Amino acid sequence: MTYLEFKGVSKIFYDNQDNENYAVNAANLSVDKGELVVFVGPSGCGKSTLLRMIAGLEEIDEGEIVLDGKVINEVEVSKREIAMVFQDYALYPHMSVAENLSFGLENTKLKQAVINEKIEYSLDVLELGNLKGRLPKQLSGGQRQRVALGRALVKNPKVFLLDEPLSNLDARLRVQTRKLISDLHKRLDATMIYVTHDQIEAMTLGDKIVVMNQGVIQQVGTPEEIYQDPSNTFVANFIGTPSMNLLRCQLNSDATVQIDDAIIQIPETLATKAKDFLGKEVIVGIRPEDILLVEQENGLEPELIEYLGSENIIYFNTPQGELVVKSNVSNRLDREKSYRLQFNSEKLYLFISENGIRI
Repeated sequence: MTYLEFKGVSKIFYDNQDNENYAVNAANLSVDKGELVVFVGPSGCGKSTLLRMIAGLEEIDEGEIVLDGKVINEVEVSKREIAMVFQDYALYPHMSVAENLSFGLENTKLKQAVINEKIEYSLDVLELGNLKGRLPKQLSGGQRQRVALGRALVKNPKVFLLDEPLSNLDARLRVQTRKLISDLHKRLDATMIYVTHDQIEAMTLGDKIVVMNQGVIQQVGTPEEIYQDPSNTFVANFIGTPSMNLLRCQLNSDATVQIDDAIIQIPETLATKAKDFLGKEVIVGIRPEDILLVEQENGLEPELIEYLGSENIIYFNTPQGELVVKSNVSNRLDREKSYRLQFNSEKLYLFISENGIRI
């Protein structure tokens, strides 16, 4: 059941010449109760602006946001029943962990016994009980982030809003805190909106992913749908490590394309969809893991090989553009050798050259 809905939501800024610039442009989205939805995209794409409009920190210039059946465009921030976790933690430095947790509840009509119960519950869930008397400066980055999560948790909000909460943590703590947020979501059956530019966070956390670029929602789907069925070249390029290879090729009349010296037959189902593009330039997409390397004399020589222990990332230059291959072998590949590329044609994607939309 739709719990949070965006109906044509836009945020407009004006430059010095009063020209309209859309930070968010006609966003339409439905979020079910209990979902963890991740907004992902590059810096400046509008994801944080959209989050701040839910919270009431940015005015909505066009459209409506509906929460639990009620339009909240004009509802005061304090009455939206929303809790927000920021990138910089926003803790009170002179207050202890327990005092930080209780601060947002002091002006409510809750009895002190209920407040104490909420605080103890949050301390227990976040494993902060032995730290409740410490000040923020006495905590690690991961502990401070847990306190920030706890301050949202005690409010029992309708929606949790998390704005790049892991950006200030090192790699190990990011993994730990990511797991904590996932566990909290399942344990509380909470509705969460999570903003990040990190596709790994998006893929591992989200029930649903919203990919944004230049203020426009590019695609909405599960992590599997976003990865396996990208709607355009932006989504295909943004999601995946390394990114999908996108090469400009001629789609021949016999439904083949040529990448370096390899002639690849387009699968029949895809060829049928692309029949109007025969003889024209298209963008061919293929994931780095869907290309196999075979050692061969006088083959293609790598420009660079990155050895990552469990895999090698190999970079080639071809007439159609740079080509990246991911080889899941644990030994370091030899840059001095040459290779023949074998493409899994069943994993090919075709996009319209002019606008990047998937065929």
